[in-house]
Amino acid sequence: MTPNLLAADRARQLAAEFGLKPDEYDRVLAILGRVPALTELGIFSVMWSEHCSYKSSRVWLRTLPTKAPWVIHGPGENAGAIDIGDGLAAIFKMESHNHPSFIEPYQGAATGVGGILRDVFTMGARPIANLNALRFGTPDAPRMKAIIDGVVRGIGGYGNCVGVPTVGGEVNFHPAYNGNPLVNAMTVGIAPADRIFLSAAAGIGNPVVYLGSKTGRDGIHGATMASAEFSADSEEKRPTVQIGDPFAEKLLIEACLELMQTDAIVAIQDMGAAGLTSSSVEMAGKGGVGIELDLDHVPQRESGMTAYEMMLSESQERMLMILKPGREAMAEAIFRKWELDFAIIGRLTDTGRIVIRHRGVIEADIPLAPLESEAPLYTRPTVETPKLPPLGPVADPCGLAAALERLVASPDLCSRRWIWDQYDSMVGGQTARRPGAADAAVVRIEDHQRALAMTTDCTPRYCLADPEEGGRQAVAEAWRNLTAVGATPLAITDNMNFGNPEKPEIMGQFAAAVRGMSAACTALDFPVVSGNVSLYNETEGRAILPTPAIGGVGVLADVGQAVGLALSPGCDLVLVGESCGWLGQSLWLREIAGQEAGPPPPVDLAAERRNGDFVRARILAGEVAACHDLSDGGLLVGVAEMAMAGATGAQLTVAPPAGLAPHAFWFGEDQARYVVAVTDGAAFCRAAQLAGVPALPLGRSGGEALVLPDGETISVARLSAAHEATLPALMA
Repeated sequence: MTPNLLAADRARQLAAEFGLKPDEYDRVLAILGRVPALTELGIFSVMWSEHCSYKSSRVWLRTLPTKAPWVIHGPGENAGAIDIGDGLAAIFKMESHNHPSFIEPYQGAATGVGGILRDVFTMGARPIANLNALRFGTPDAPRMKAIIDGVVRGIGGYGNCVGVPTVGGEVNFHPAYNGNPLVNAMTVGIAPADRIFLSAAAGIGNPVVYLGSKTGRDGIHGATMASAEFSADSEEKRPTVQIGDPFAEKLLIEACLELMQTDAIVAIQDMGAAGLTSSSVEMAGKGGVGIELDLDHVPQRESGMTAYEMMLSESQERMLMILKPGREAMAEAIFRKWELDFAIIGRLTDTGRIVIRHRGVIEADIPLAPLESEAPLYTRPTVETPKLPPLGPVADPCGLAAALERLVASPDLCSRRWIWDQYDSMVGGQTARRPGAADAAVVRIEDHQRALAMTTDCTPRYCLADPEEGGRQAVAEAWRNLTAVGATPLAITDNMNFGNPEKPEIMGQFAAAVRGMSAACTALDFPVVSGNVSLYNETEGRAILPTPAIGGVGVLADVGQAVGLALSPGCDLVLVGESCGWLGQSLWLREIAGQEAGPPPPVDLAAERRNGDFVRARILAGEVAACHDLSDGGLLVGVAEMAMAGATGAQLTVAPPAGLAPHAFWFGEDQARYVVAVTDGAAFCRAAQLAGVPALPLGRSGGEALVLPDGETISVARLSAAHEATLPALMA
């Protein structure tokens, strides 16, 4: 029986509306050998969208290092999985919900959290932590305060209700995000290393089971919407934004994990972007089997839904599962106990096709293999970002103390307490290092001494100035942040946020960032195990800053060895790493001198590895009381952040190296550097010298103020007041 086919002219018109290029639609015609039906056209359009197919980015992503002895599953599954010892695996991933969060900030951010949680517990892991990476425009831009408020409330509302702590993240502000904020959500979970569930369907005749919440009309064509630029009428796209229910998600987590204790599951996949379409197509495609679905059995919360609407709906809190024959009643009993829908909606076949029936009519009949093998794959033209000329001398307009006070109060460096106070970071009782207490969050693994450290990092202004160096720096900073708490960095997930890939300069940014990331991951033994690409982040032709956000995960064998950044009195302060006073693209240059100029600081990966391995060894030897890696704002901001965290001052006695201006020394953003607080600075420096690691005594902690070498003094209380006041005032 042939589906109810569209008229040829109407089909081509709809294909364009659904985001298919003319040559892509011609490929659809060749695969089918006929004009498609509406549901078939919808399936092709979402599966071949940028959001689902990665058609512009796959050629570059394949160059990233993804393997290591501790990597269990790399890219290609719902999330990455790494061996963390004691028979356990950490499962984690980061994903974007940028476009939905611009249109409907609260629900866009909330469902972003829900989606990434499902990617993790789908693989059999209990989620233990959420993180996020947020980029906003200037707070006085149109709608921006409402977007910031809605996004933060959405993240907190969903994560708090589902009972998973939000333990870390980062926030940047820049005018480039005025029309296109970024909301990247990350989840980390724990599973037995020998009980990880995958998505490839298997077993001809096995039942296809729908689980979770009912299907509605929310989110239809959300994947297509996320694969296009915004325009002036973007707020009218609210119907493409999903609606989340964190309480249903909590029930779904518990029901899935309970069923995973049995032998019933063959394969499992969450219904994320493109909903029932992507989950059924990907599961059957990975398994090399066919699949038949009868949509009459799909639980629906709205009347009169069509096959097209059900297949493309992105309603939340839903899963698709392949069960072993005979396990249906047992599985249904578990899901009914948790008050969730359970429905057998199809079976696996040996046809290699997806066949969809509704009300006795075949609505789609598509060969599965070409959906992937014939999917568009572009090697788009690239134009390299021009190298910026070196930054010349820049005079200090205000002195060290005044610059420090302004910097710690600037939007990119001010306290994020207004944000993290809306998140429950302690639910579950396993959080060992809360937001603001350390360079990376630290979460104890229940019933174990072992802990995971986790962080998100990227410096978009570096990536704009030099995408390759910026990609290298994003990976290196994530590695440093994990090292600074004493963790061994193991792997990363990435979220590649860029503008329109059809513009050669944007594709050049992407390719260069991947080159930089690849070099850093290789040098630091820090492979990529999962990730997400979000392109077309533009509004009316204006692109965001290139933002390859990095989520890093590391392990501590003993949670008691983790250190934070808070100073305590009576410690020697030591700078680890070389300082040459690099002010290009620094926050001091932007916030104090009013310039965005020069190349970003170079990243010496050999120095990163050498310095970081030394610092970590000293932490694990119990010699370090506090540690902080140096990044935005440089050395003096780093010391000030340690002082504010510990409500303790410090007397800084070091003089800048000969020929280096004081403001360049104190605010330069040279890489591969840490400040450590130790009981015996001289012994620490001797050990560093033996290891070939640069180390410089800075001074000693204590008192109520920072005393600078030039005699200026600024109280820690005054710095803290300026630091804490900015975000509440901006959002008032």
